[in-house]
Formats: sequence, structure tokens, C-alpha cells
Amino acid sequence: MYRLIPESLLLLSLVIVPFIGCVIAACMPANARNRESLLAGGVALYGLLVSAFLYQEVGSGEIVRYQAAWLPMQGVDFVLRMDGLAWLFVMLVLGVGLLVVLYARYYMSPEDPVPRFFAFLLAFMGSMLGVVLSGNLIQLVVFWELTSLTSFLLIGYWHHRIDARRGARMAFTVTAAGGLCLLCGVLILGHIVGSYDMDTVLAAGDKIRAHHWYVAALVLVALGALTKSAQFPFHFWLPHAMAAPTPVSSYLHSATMVKAGVFLLIRFWPALSGTEEWTWLIAGAGVCTLLIGSFIAIFQHDLKGLLAYSTISHLGLITVLLGIGSPLGVVAAIFHTLNHAIFKASLFMAAGIIDHETGTRDMRVLRGLRHAIPITATLAIVASASMAGVPLLNGFLSKEMFFAETLHVGGTENWWMSYAAVAMGIFSVAYSLRFISVFFGQLPKDLPKTPHEPPRWMRFPVEFLVLLCLIVGIIPGLSVKPFLNSAVVSVLGVQTPEYDLGMWHGFNLPLLMSFIALAGGIVFYIILRRYFYLASRENVPILHRLSGAQAYESTMLRISAGAALLVKWLGTRRLQPQLFLMMVAMIGVPLLMVRPLPVLNAASFANVDPLFALMWVIGCVCALAGAWQAKYHRLAALILVGGTGVVVSMTFLWLSAPDLALTQMMVETVTAVLILLGLRWLPRRLVPRELNMQIPRTVWLRRSRDLILAIIGGVSIAAVSYAVLTHPQPSSIGDFFLLRALSEGGGSNVVNVLLVDFRGFDTMGEITVLAIVALTVYALLRRFRPAPESMAPPEQQISNIDLATRQTPAEQVEVGYLMVPGVYLRFLLPFMAMIVVYFFMRGHNLPGGGFVAGLIFAVAIIVQYMLAGTTWVETHLHLRPLRWLSFGLVTACFTGLGAFLLGYPFLTSHTAHLHLPVLGEIHVPSAFFFDLGVFVVVVGATMLILVALAHQSIRSRRPQQGSAAEAATTNKRGIV
Repeated sequence: MYRLIPESLLLLSLVIVPFIGCVIAACMPANARNRESLLAGGVALYGLLVSAFLYQEVGSGEIVRYQAAWLPMQGVDFVLRMDGLAWLFVMLVLGVGLLVVLYARYYMSPEDPVPRFFAFLLAFMGSMLGVVLSGNLIQLVVFWELTSLTSFLLIGYWHHRIDARRGARMAFTVTAAGGLCLLCGVLILGHIVGSYDMDTVLAAGDKIRAHHWYVAALVLVALGALTKSAQFPFHFWLPHAMAAPTPVSSYLHSATMVKAGVFLLIRFWPALSGTEEWTWLIAGAGVCTLLIGSFIAIFQHDLKGLLAYSTISHLGLITVLLGIGSPLGVVAAIFHTLNHAIFKASLFMAAGIIDHETGTRDMRVLRGLRHAIPITATLAIVASASMAGVPLLNGFLSKEMFFAETLHVGGTENWWMSYAAVAMGIFSVAYSLRFISVFFGQLPKDLPKTPHEPPRWMRFPVEFLVLLCLIVGIIPGLSVKPFLNSAVVSVLGVQTPEYDLGMWHGFNLPLLMSFIALAGGIVFYIILRRYFYLASRENVPILHRLSGAQAYESTMLRISAGAALLVKWLGTRRLQPQLFLMMVAMIGVPLLMVRPLPVLNAASFANVDPLFALMWVIGCVCALAGAWQAKYHRLAALILVGGTGVVVSMTFLWLSAPDLALTQMMVETVTAVLILLGLRWLPRRLVPRELNMQIPRTVWLRRSRDLILAIIGGVSIAAVSYAVLTHPQPSSIGDFFLLRALSEGGGSNVVNVLLVDFRGFDTMGEITVLAIVALTVYALLRRFRPAPESMAPPEQQISNIDLATRQTPAEQVEVGYLMVPGVYLRFLLPFMAMIVVYFFMRGHNLPGGGFVAGLIFAVAIIVQYMLAGTTWVETHLHLRPLRWLSFGLVTACFTGLGAFLLGYPFLTSHTAHLHLPVLGEIHVPSAFFFDLGVFVVVVGATMLILVALAHQSIRSRRPQQGSAAEAATTNKRGIV
């Protein structure tokens, strides 16, 4: 039963508050560990209080739900849902997160960039909460990939270390590839079910399993889960992620990141389980993982390495329980997920304390630590015993349930699963004893640091978690069963079995298996003990040649080599070959798309206006002349190409598209000026026939080839355009917008309403791309230097210098500046600003809008740069292009979020009717603010590129040797 309750807004805040805290933490000063830890701890504590409040609904079987329209026509909405399973995982994420924050406050060094650490940690916390609370499949994948990205930042936090960078790249590559598979899998599930809503998909299990795409969906979803949870054969990335700080390891590998894959398998259990394919794929991967992980863990010499492989083993145990497919297996999987998070987080923190206080994690060096840190040693021994499955501790209960389920799945004839479970239990006892061994013996005197107990509050998280191990192990029915039961019921529903979490179930076969594992583990450890202290190599017996990390590295090297080979064959640093390949594609692809090819006849030209045809003839002549003049005079070629642009603008105007005509004209203006500034950097070319040069035969052949190719390409594109324009359409898409622009968009200018309302999300992406391009150009030009001169003799070279005047474009601009007093031209700025306001305000109902207004204002700034000089403009106007870009993107984004928070799809437009005393009734659409963001981004991007070009021109023109007066003169004149 679902209902929208007031608590839904609290549910939304669970996801939003960590990201807000991330931004705040990133802005804090570097040496403010107390404030940053208080902020992160406050965020986690707030989430815990909200979750505890929501349990009154979740515990009674309700599902707390928040839903906001996103793309309702495509079935994609922003949905958050909290049931019993999600509540349990939220409590794990936030509870362990709060303890990790407290632990990190004392673990992190004051020299570390702590604001960055807590910012990454809060972003990861919010991403993980988004995964467990997502009620839409596409939304789940988005948060899933965010966990991969934020975990990459956390693992590579100490980026000055090679192992941290390598581990971060490895983890991100594997988990992001799995996320791509997950995306494909959920798209198939959505196709099968007809909806991406989580509840609808979970209720359609029979339909999914009966569909012929079931196996593909299962494999893809399983790949996403297995890569994230480090299951075989993707287990190799997790040990390398131990290069992260210990608080990160404790958080990511106990309660969050690796548990995301487990959560995904549990969440999709009702929809995907119950088939042989599920059992073989999931349980098979789990068995391989638990055996390999537990065996390799015994032979590790690093404390965190041992814990990493033990984590892999326990994750394999959970995966096996889910792969078995029985309801009791799901109960045991959820229970062990909780228990593993408790004892593994405490063990990671204990290992961090040992490293923090001794300066090493090498178990070949560490021994006798119980004499120096007796309290920490006691806590670590208890947590290790829980990991080994010792009675009276929480790990014993869930491991005994695991043994029982392996007996159930095998029956009385098939015992291989039970044998694997006992072997894993033996190995887990052995590596737990290996961990405990560092506390016994004689304390060495040559440790990097003199060990002592950590600060009281640094040890508190370990104490609290070990206390939970005891409480859950002794009184599980009172401490954890209500919460476990709500999680189980949310997954199994009516299939929920009867189960008992009692500490004693009598003498039975699972208990015997537990004691065999304990005794066998002790014997196995004693036999191998001598090997531990005499080993001088890191290789693991039997498995040392089967290195997943080595296979990953070899694969990446082969991919890199293949990419380099493709670049060598197909790539080039020269522009002409790239354009040649593009033109070849322009010929072939369009002609393949148009079937049959259009046929021209007399009727095709019957309605052509002679004046329109003449205008196009002029445009074609300009284009051909521009191509010809490019060989001799690049400035003239630029002017002729501008003439072609003017003809295109007039064409739009002729076809009753004034918005496009105006935009095209302004784009031509801005582009022409920016290209003019860059012409002088092009490399010099050989002088044409005017200087009595003989053009080689190969040049004639190349030019003839290019001419033919250009003609054929232009004809093919023209054919495609003609075919599209003349193809009969039963109804035009334009009619849809014409009918709805005013009634639904609040404006009569269909083009502007289309951009800021109907396709506002596209426009949002376009201005984001525009900002990225501007930043990229700016970054490249900061280090750009003009190309070296050609090696041809000076008498055989020609640059952009005009053959008639021998002036560069910049010098020609200077002439204009000397002829027209700059002080008069400065009045152009306020005049053009009035024009900008006019076009901007009328854009929703008449030709104009933010994009056109931004281009007009950019032209106004360009005029000032050209005629008043760089120094004067930057001194008097104080331009801050980066701030313009930021303000524009934030304005556009918040306009969309405003509608989203009110329950409408992102960027939904609304119109307010204001009655003012003098002006009367005024229509103010919310799209006005979005259009304002577009305007600001366009101006900021153009100014940023212009500033970079202008400063480069000054740098390249500045005298390398000469008097200070010459340099001052150059700066004063503001040559651009």
C-alpha cells in the first residue's frame, strides 16, 4: 500500500543534504578539521534522526515515497522510496558514516587537504543514499555511476602516491564498465515491463523470467552487481583500493560501495531469481569468490590487504546465499550483510590505529602489540573472532545460517556446496588468527614509531562496533530482529519464511560444520605458521600465477596499443587529411540514407523566384572566390566567406525565419572577428604565382582531387536537403508547436518558446557545452605560442600580410583606431546595451531572445576591444568572464530546479500575470530567467575566448628586445 505522506520531504532531504554539505565542506579553510568533521558528522546525524523518525512508517509495512515529474512521457520520474530494505541500508550508510567521520577527525593529518576529504566523503554518502532510495531504474544507474566517480576521488585522495592513482583508476574502470552493463540491463528490463518504476518492475517477475530477453537482462544486471561487489573474476580491484586512507577503506569496503552490488542483487531478487540461470551465474560467482578470497587472505602480509581479501570472501558468501534462491537464503544474506558491516568496519579502524601508532602495517614486523595498546588489541581480537564465526558473536549466527542453506540446496546427495562452505570457514578462521597474531609475542623495538593507545574518541567507533557484535550475537531477537524482519518482508512479501535468530538451536549439522571450521582453521594456521614468518615473497601458493590485476593491466596495455595503432593509421595532426575523411563520409552516408535519390526536372524550378536564385548565385560565387583567395589572401577569403554567411542569413529571412536570420548574422559577425584575430597565427605558406613560383604537379593533383570531392559532397548534401524538404508529410511537427506555443509556453515566438520551454533541457545541455568549449579554448591559449615560420627561403614565403599594403589584420585594425577617435566609439557600448535589452525583453513574443541578445552584447564588447584597446577595456569594464559563465549556468539550472521542487518536470515553464500601477498587466514567464542564463553564458563564453585571443596577440606582438617605451607603446595602443 502506497501513499504520499508529509514524511516524503524528509526522505528527499536525506539525499540532498549530503550534497549541500559537500559544497560547504569544499569551501572551508584548509586547517579547520574540527569544523569540517562537525559538518560531516552533523549531516550523518541528521540523516540518522530522519531515518529513525521514518521507521514508524517503514516498520509498519508502509513505503515512504517521494515523486517528482522528470520525463513523464518516457516513464522517467525522480522517485525516492524507502521500504524496510532501503531503511536498513540507509542506517548502515549513515551510522557507519558517522563513526568514520569521528574516526577520520583524529586519523587525518593536519597537512592533508581535509576539506577535500570530507567533501568527497559527503558526496559519496549522498550518492550511496541515492542508490538505495531510488525508485526509478534510470535514476538508480545515475546514482550508481556517481558512487563510482566519488569512490575514485576517495581512493585517489593521496594522489601524490602512485599506488593510490593506480588503485583509483582500476576501481573506476571496473565499476564504471559494470555500470554501463547495468544501464543496458535496466533498459532491457524497462522494455520488457513497459515501465522503469521500481515497484512495477519488482512486481513483474513472472513476466520478466518468461521473456526471451531475460538471460540478457540477467547477465547485464549481474555484471553491474558483481563488478561493484568485487566478485570473481572482478575481485582484483578491491585490494588495490586499499591505497586509500583507512577511514575511506573502512567506509567503502564495509557498509557502502561493495555493499551496493549486494543491495542490487537483493533488490532485484523478486524479479530475476528463481531460475537455473540465476543460480549458476550468481551462486557460481559467489563460490569462486569466497574460496579464492579467503585462501589468498591467509598469505597477505599487510593488515589492510588481509582485510581486503577477507571482505571479498564474505561478499562471496552473501552472493552465494542470494544465488541459492531460497527465501531463507535471502534472510541469511541480509543478516550477514549487517553483521559483516559491523565487524569489518571495526577491524579496518583497528588496522588504521595500528598503522597510525606504529607507522607500519606489515605483519612480518608487527607482534606483541597487546603490551603497548591493550584496549585496542582486545577490541580487535573480539572483532576478529566475530569474523571467524566464534559463538556468542554476531558473525557466528549468520555463518551458521549460511551452513544450513548450503545443506538445504544440496540435499542428501549433492554436498559440494557444503564442502565449499566448510573450506571457506576454515580459511576464515586461519586468516582471523593471522590478524590476531600481531598482538602476541614480544614487542619489537625497531618499529617506525613507539606505539601507544590512540586518543579516546578515535577508539570510540571501534568500541561501539565491537559492542554491537556482542549485543547482536547474544540477544539477536531483541536487538536486530525487528529491523531485519522489516527488510526481509519488503523483499519477500508473502514468501517470508519463519526463522529463528536464537543463539542456540540444539546440536545439528550446521553447528557441527561450524565447529569443524573452527577446529580446522586452528590446525591449518598452526601448520602454516612457520611459513608466515619465514616468507620472503608475496606470491600465494597455487594462485600466484592467476593474477586478476595482471590480466587487467595487460588488457589495458593492449587497448592502449590498439588505440595508438588506430591513431597512427587514421589520425593526423594536419587539418587537410581530417577534412578529406569528413568529406568522404559526407558523400557516402547521406546517399545511403536517401532512397530513392531525388530527380530534378522542369517542375522543380517552376516556383523558384529569380531574385532568390540570384541571391544564391551571389552566395555561391562568394564561396568559390573565398576558396580561391585562400591561396593568396586569407583576409580577403574571410571577407568573401562572410558574404556567404550574409546570403544564408538573407535566406532565413526570405523563408520567414527572422530569429534564425538574426542569430546567423550575429554568429557571422562574432566568428569573423575571432577568426580575424587568429589569422596571424597560421603558419606561412609558399608564395603563389605572383612571385614567379612554379606550383608542383602534386599540388595540382591534390587541389583537383579536393575540388572534385568538395563538389560531390556539396551536391550530395543538397540532394539530401532537397529530399527532406520535398518528402510528403502527413502532418508537420511545426503545427504542434504553433498550436501550443502560446497556450502552453506563454509566448507567441515559437522559436524562442521551443528553445526555452519545449526543448529547454536540450538548451541547457548546449549552453553547458558552450561553457566547456570556452574554458577549453581559454586553457589551450594560455600555453599557446604561434607556429614556427616555414623553413622555405624568405623570398618564397608569404604570411597573412596583405600583398598590397603589407599590413597584418591587427595593424589594419590599428589604422581604423587612428582614423576614428576611440572616445567616440566608446559611446557604442551603452547604445548597443539598449539594443540588447530590447531584443532580450521581446524574445518570448517577437524575434530576439537570450542567445541573440548575448551575441549582440558580445559584439559590443568586441568593438571596444578592437577600437579602445585591451588595456582600456579591462581597466574600465572589469570583465570577469568566468563569473559570467558560472552565473549563467547556475541561473539556468536553478530555474529548472524551481519547477522540479514544486512537483513539475525539470524546466517546466510557468507564466505570471503582474498588474503594475503604471505599466498595467505584464506577462512574466519563468522561462525569462532561463533565457537570462542563456544570455549570460553566451556573453561569458565569447568574452573568455576573446580575452584569451587578445592577450595572446599582445604577447606575440610585444617586442622581444627593445626599449621599455616600445613595450609601453604597444600596451597603450591595445593591439588585439
